[in-house]
Amino acid sequence: MTYSRRNFLKGLAAFSGTTLVGPALLSAAPAQAATARDGASAVAGAASAAGKDMAGWKITGSHFGAIRAKVVNDRVVEVRPFEYDKHPTEMIKGIPGLIYSSSRIRYPMVRLDWYKKRHHSDTAQRGDNRFVRVSWDDALDLFYEELERVQKSYGPWALHTAGVGWRTVGQMHSCGNHMIRAIGMHGRSVGTVGDYSTGAGQTILPYVLGSTEVYSQGTSWELILKESKMIVFWANDPIKNLQVGWNTETHESYAYFEQLKKKVAAKEIQVLCLDPVKSKTQNYLGCEHQYINPMTDVAMMLGIAHTLVKEDLYDKSFIKTYTLGFDRFLPYLLGQTEDKVEKTAEWAAAICGVPAQRIRQLARQMAKNRTQLIFGWAIQRQQHGEQPYWMGAVLAAMLGQIGLPGGGISYAHHYSSVGVSSSGAAMPGAFPLNLDPGRKPKYDNTDYKGYSPTMPIARVIDALLEPGKEIDFNGGKVKLAPYKMAIFTGCNQWHRQSQRNRMKQAYRQLETVVAIDYNWTATCRFADIVLPACTHFERNDIDAYGSYSNRGVLAMHKLVDPLFHSRPDFEIFKGLCRRFNREEEYTRGMNEMQWVEKLYEDCRKENGLKEFPMPPFAEFWKTGYVLFPEGKPWVRHADFRDDAEVNALGTPSGFIEIFSRKIERFGYADCKGHPIWMEKTERSHGGPNSKRFPLWLQSVHPDKRLHSQLCESEPLRSTYAIKGREPVFLSPADAKARGIAHGDLVRVFNDRGQLLAGAHVSDNFPSGVVRIQEGAWYGPTGPEVGALDTYGDPNTLTLDIGTSSLAQATSANTCLVQIEKFIGAAPAVTAFGGPTEVDASGTPVRSA
Repeated sequence: MTYSRRNFLKGLAAFSGTTLVGPALLSAAPAQAATARDGASAVAGAASAAGKDMAGWKITGSHFGAIRAKVVNDRVVEVRPFEYDKHPTEMIKGIPGLIYSSSRIRYPMVRLDWYKKRHHSDTAQRGDNRFVRVSWDDALDLFYEELERVQKSYGPWALHTAGVGWRTVGQMHSCGNHMIRAIGMHGRSVGTVGDYSTGAGQTILPYVLGSTEVYSQGTSWELILKESKMIVFWANDPIKNLQVGWNTETHESYAYFEQLKKKVAAKEIQVLCLDPVKSKTQNYLGCEHQYINPMTDVAMMLGIAHTLVKEDLYDKSFIKTYTLGFDRFLPYLLGQTEDKVEKTAEWAAAICGVPAQRIRQLARQMAKNRTQLIFGWAIQRQQHGEQPYWMGAVLAAMLGQIGLPGGGISYAHHYSSVGVSSSGAAMPGAFPLNLDPGRKPKYDNTDYKGYSPTMPIARVIDALLEPGKEIDFNGGKVKLAPYKMAIFTGCNQWHRQSQRNRMKQAYRQLETVVAIDYNWTATCRFADIVLPACTHFERNDIDAYGSYSNRGVLAMHKLVDPLFHSRPDFEIFKGLCRRFNREEEYTRGMNEMQWVEKLYEDCRKENGLKEFPMPPFAEFWKTGYVLFPEGKPWVRHADFRDDAEVNALGTPSGFIEIFSRKIERFGYADCKGHPIWMEKTERSHGGPNSKRFPLWLQSVHPDKRLHSQLCESEPLRSTYAIKGREPVFLSPADAKARGIAHGDLVRVFNDRGQLLAGAHVSDNFPSGVVRIQEGAWYGPTGPEVGALDTYGDPNTLTLDIGTSSLAQATSANTCLVQIEKFIGAAPAVTAFGGPTEVDASGTPVRSA
């Protein structure tokens, strides 16, 4: 076993003859490249680009895949996919536009009124886009002085170190680690738990299956393709979502989808996409599509479960051997509890819109065949989002196939190439986020005045609007700290949090907001101190190649020097730590390249023990990568099935908990001891509030960016924007009923907000269902509450309530809207570009 190209190619032998996935990923594309001048880059047959053609090119990584870049006169002029990425994504076309975006933060800036009055400023002016340019020394002095003031005047409860989110790739320059380490050296703060992606799922599933599951490796695709007879993609669109990964993405999963497409055509595997819309995956595979009314998945699953019981199709032996609490769930299913409602297929059909006979048919097919259930994350981002995940596990347990190859349940096969077998090699560690052993912060104050030191991440706005409120959370109580200062780095909080106008009101309670980023996102526009970080293409680093496959280690060569006055996070926080004499401790006496080498050599040492030899650092850095052979196929939960006592799950009982005594003891009305159907606050197709706002708004992960990353890339944005706005997808019937034609500018609105978008009329969408992909940059007409969003951020409209008392996660997909054709002169898009630079008197200087 070596690190040579030969071994890696042997590992790819099964993928020989694959083509690009398209037009970006799953169809053949000609070998070509475009210049950065017109914003495009090659998405081409990468293997042919190897050898002499790549001599002198720099290699680096990204969430969108590994790339090679041609640099001339310190400018990226051409980008190509890494030669071992057989299915590169079209997103790499956006990289030059990201680097050279008009939205780049060029130098440190301070909001005008905060510059004049500091923490006594008029916070209603946040978002008015007027900033004063300052030097780096002045900016860091202001940052440090605010940290000092908050710790001395209030204490740790008043400082919020915000959740980091999808930071750019790279282990040394992991921006969240730098912030947490540096701020932690100064003093304590209020942090968050959970995330916006999987908050409900990662909270409920440890009670049910013993782990979070949402970030766990799944059964290998080889075994699914070999053993499954039926695959159900339940609210899941992997062809769209697998374009990106947490670390540098390899795109290896797409080879398996090519094989799956052939098996669907040959009728060897039945694949069903169960979703209100026809997804990119369904269109590519040419498989069955089953429409379901939005947010009614639990009702349908209960109808399936009822059929399994009534027709004696469920696996009693598996239930008896591997689960706990089915006897407590069964009376609810049969209508023998207080609600007195039997969850028949007819009952389910009236709610979910799927005919009762179809529900019974699916139950029989799932029970008859080796069935792999693959859930997406969208259905747990709704009110009561814990319920569909829990009920999905119950359904899988009733089928009795958990732990079998090609059967059971997965909550992650759409994420970061989960299902690609892991090589088993170690990946490089990251810059340390914790204080060094034996060291304490400058302000070692642990008095939070009764407030909780952490809070659920989706409840950070509640803390500002309802200071001191005590909420239920995962079996305990959390007293929300009314923090006075917030720090953001590597995340766009004004993309991921719901209900923009509520955010505007909440932010007026903050005295100081610091944002560190490389582009003028809305998070920066609504901040007081803005520090320009450089992109990951402007620094040296190292990354894992393949988040789950552990396919290799990738050198991230700096492509160009940091643009304008931007700096790496390492340098920014080193400068901050210098102001309280902790710089040496922060850096441990090492510079950027010394850290990169250390992380590599630590990984090399660990892999030497695992018999995965790696070359010395100098050789690695010159070559640009180390690649490992593919791993052995693996089955999720197989060890538990083999011996449930020796390999007990992490649940309180060690078994799959259909009924949770622990959750029952919490006494939550909105999350009981077993999964149940609960109506939503608002739901389309006859549900609450649907008369006023009849359209259900999906805000799913986008197709041509990673959340809000790449939205700033104008060349890529121009490939999907309509009249310069984010598209809203809607059915021909809904468009016709409103006098809307494809390409029209429309207003999308509800009681929470309003936005402009471009109408994209598509047969993929049924009547009553519309979509605006999340991550669209927020660009209001002004800082006032209720201002029209000019570009099309769906979180202008989404509902900011917790999923339940258990998880308190985001409920963004519980959202109803109305759409009308926009008449009149449309306001200019304000989401992109820089702020208005002014002097201390407020007189405009020039555009930033």
